[in-house]
Amino acid sequence: MQKGVASASLMIVILVAAAVGAISGGILDYAGIDRTLLAIISGFVAIIAAGIVRQVLVHDVWGAGPDVTRIPGLVLAFAVVSSLAGSLAGHEILDDLHQFYSGVWVGTLAGLLSALLMAMLMITYFANTEPEHH
Repeated sequence: MQKGVASASLMIVILVAAAVGAISGGILDYAGIDRTLLAIISGFVAIIAAGIVRQVLVHDVWGAGPDVTRIPGLVLAFAVVSSLAGSLAGHEILDDLHQFYSGVWVGTLAGLLSALLMAMLMITYFANTEPEHH
């Protein structure tokens, strides 16, 4: 992988996931959905959107980084698990504050934590699957 591509990918994924999580959290909160379900949906939507934006910007537009359109099913399963874990962790963090918080905050934290977990997974996956250069 080219220098700086991992950092650019990580920044894109984190920023997009936080923004999409906030938007979806706000929309779902307005619809009156339970906060736990709101966190799960927001986190999942956030990492899907972040993955698509990363693929389009980094790989398709800039011509850098790996093509992630052909990821093994196991990695997709790990992405779903990271989304679930990140979303529920974000919900629990806000629940521990024992204060009123909006669905926007739940969605933001769910998207952010899900993206961080997914990004660590993808960086580890690509670091261990690329051929070594001697």
